[in-house]
This record gives sequence, structure tokens and C-alpha cells, in this order.
Amino acid sequence: MKIAIGFGAAGRSNDWERNIEFVQEAEKLGVEHVWTAETWGFDASTQAAFVCARTSRIQVGTGIMQLLSRTPAMLAMTALSLNSMSNGRFILGLGASGPQVVEGWHGQPFERVIPRMRDAIAIIRMAMRGERVAYKGSYYELPRPGGEGKALKTNAEPSEVPIYLATLSPKSLELTGELADGWVGTSFMPDHADVFFEHLKKGADKAGRSLAELDIQAPGGAVAFGDDVEKLIPPRKPGLAFTLGAMGSRQHNFYNAAYRRAGFADEATLVQKLWLEGKRDEAVAMVPDEMVQLTNLLGTEQMVRDRLRVYRDAGVSTIRVQPEGSTTAERVENLGKVVNLVREVSAEKASV
Repeated sequence: MKIAIGFGAAGRSNDWERNIEFVQEAEKLGVEHVWTAETWGFDASTQAAFVCARTSRIQVGTGIMQLLSRTPAMLAMTALSLNSMSNGRFILGLGASGPQVVEGWHGQPFERVIPRMRDAIAIIRMAMRGERVAYKGSYYELPRPGGEGKALKTNAEPSEVPIYLATLSPKSLELTGELADGWVGTSFMPDHADVFFEHLKKGADKAGRSLAELDIQAPGGAVAFGDDVEKLIPPRKPGLAFTLGAMGSRQHNFYNAAYRRAGFADEATLVQKLWLEGKRDEAVAMVPDEMVQLTNLLGTEQMVRDRLRVYRDAGVSTIRVQPEGSTTAERVENLGKVVNLVREVSAEKASV
């Protein structure tokens, strides 16, 4: 397995120097990927440019850029720019987000998502290859009919930038398996990997390729070492409660739906209900300990090693981790431990 980390300033935080210092230390440790996030605050592409400028070897991806808020041509232009500036280290990570953000923040309709994603990927790849973009799909048509537009091709240096998709619903997972170079997973438990992989494989089969050709980037969650696991669990519950309750509307919470499909239907539904009723503390209290343990790397080094084996055996090719620590030095120390453990369990597999 390869190793990935995230980068970004949360909320109104602007401690960019501390965050980039962590990425630079991760690069020294041999971490392969770093991903920049985007919600309704800082955008993913500007952060990616910052990281590209301050690193030299690590691959930098947007995890993710909200596809429905940008035209396919703009996404292609951004990808070509960042890939050129980073000497070929950029990964274009895309996702649909959800109706609350797309319609509430960007003012765009959240409709016909799968056709839009399919068309957008085709247009982006045409543009990045340097082809003249004349395209008619089920959602996008270029040039726009009835006007003065003409089919153009980029005047930038063409480049085959990898496209990764962050998807959760069965149909969008199938699209990922069919078209993408990689999958940026969320709401993932390796013990229930089939919830995602079944649909990814269906899409891969449709495209006539193996699922192994897809870089499966799965989240390992927080990394915290210690003998007292009971003490490590509670601090992770608020984040899960927010995901289950607030990351979407009552009708469309794709994260919540993924946990329901993985066997936590009653718990996920209850946490969402309490959260939407404003009972935040009660919602946090109802997050099961088991859910925390299955979505994070917590405990002794042996316990973390055992969990990494589950990811490895499930078929995860890259694991994204969030090392905990009150200082950058502590986070780097924990990252170093998990890097060594990942290499250890990967070597076990290779020797079999």
C-alpha cells in the first residue's frame, strides 16, 4: 500500500506554514500523495498550487474540486496549469458534492449528476490531450449550439493528468470504476469494503479492465497511538456525528447512506435525526464505539498493524491517514510510525 495525507486549513484557520511544514516532513518520509480539500471555504486548487510550490516529489491532488461548480474546460485548464507548475505531479480529484452546497452556495442545479460527470470527464480528457473540443453528450454540448462559439483546442502543453473521483452512491461508484484512474473514498470501513468495491468492479468490468487498475485511495482516518483505547474513542465521535448528521440534507446525505449500507442503518439514521433536531450532544453520544474503531487507526502499534492488514487484504492500494498530535513534531512522529507499519504489512503481502 501507498500512503496519502490531507492538507488544508480548517474553518477560519490560516496557519498555512505549520500545515506545509507537516507536508514537507511527510515528503521526506516517503509519503506518496497529499490531497487538498474543498467545502464552502478555501478552494482546493489554490491550496494545491501552494503545496506544489513548496514540495518537489510528492504527488498533489485536489480531494476534491466540486465538479458541478465549474465548467469542464475550466477544470481542464486548472489541471493543465497545476500539472505544468508541479512538473507532472498533479492529480485532478473531482466530486459532485451535494445539493446543499451546489445549489445553496454555488447556485447551480443538482440534477442529472451522473450524465454531467460522464460528459465532463470526456471533455476534460479531450482538452488535456490537446484535441479540438467538439462534443455532444447527454448534458454538455460544445460549442454551444446556436451561437458564435467555435471548437477550440488548448494552447497549453497537452498532458494526460490522472482523474480521480470521490464517489459514494452505487451508480457513481460504477461510473468511477468505468472511467476514472482512481477512487478517493470516504465513509469507508475495510471490513465492509464490498459496499463500495462491488460497484467499482461492475464499472471496471463494463470498461473491460480489472479493478486492480484503479488506484483505490481509502481513508484510514485518525492515527493515534496508546494503550487506553477507551480514551482514544470519544474525541473522534463529534466528527462522525457531523458527517452522519450535517454532511447533506435529510433527503441527500451520501455519507450517511454509505454507513447505512455497511450495516449501521439504525445508528446512522438515529444520529442524523438527533443532529437535525438540534440535539448535537445526544447525536454525538449515539455514535457507536465500533464505528469509531472501524474508521480510524487507534491503539497500540500492534493494534494499528492488525487494522492495516485488514485494509491491505481488502484490496486498498493507497491509505489516507490523519496523524494526531498537539504539535507538528508529534504529528510527524505518529506519521513516521504509521509509515513504517504500512511498509511492514505491505512487505508481508509481497513475500507471500
